[in-house]
Amino acid sequence: MKDKTIDYALRATWQAVSRMYNEEASKYGATMATGFALLSIDRDEGTPSTMLGPKMGMEATSLTRTLKSMEDKGLIARRPNPNDGRGVLIYLTDFGKEKRDLSRETVLKFNDIIKANLSEEKIRHFMEVTETISELISEKKIFPEK
Repeated sequence: MKDKTIDYALRATWQAVSRMYNEEASKYGATMATGFALLSIDRDEGTPSTMLGPKMGMEATSLTRTLKSMEDKGLIARRPNPNDGRGVLIYLTDFGKEKRDLSRETVLKFNDIIKANLSEEKIRHFMEVTETISELISEKKIFPEK
């Protein structure tokens, strides 16, 4: 552990989590990105397409491909935003809601198993560390702009 850098530990762990979620999602003909999108779309009110990218931390081109695939599979429907004539709202179809529930169960299972294997204190410390890392990055305290 002492030879690993913090960024290496984060990257390696995230890659393992990502691989695990993609393996699970593939059993249902989906991807982790699809599951994450399903969980990011408001179940009843829909979500403006412009809010999804930032909410999910995805680039526009990747999000566009994911949404197109989801639409082709009948998971989502796009409708004009009644409050913004230029905007589009993304809604879950009944099939999308069903798959969203499955994605939610998968995420909750992951969380439950991690929590069962770590103390509340360790989880609290982990959350504090990740929050601090995110703050340092967003405040440009690691690589300040010149």
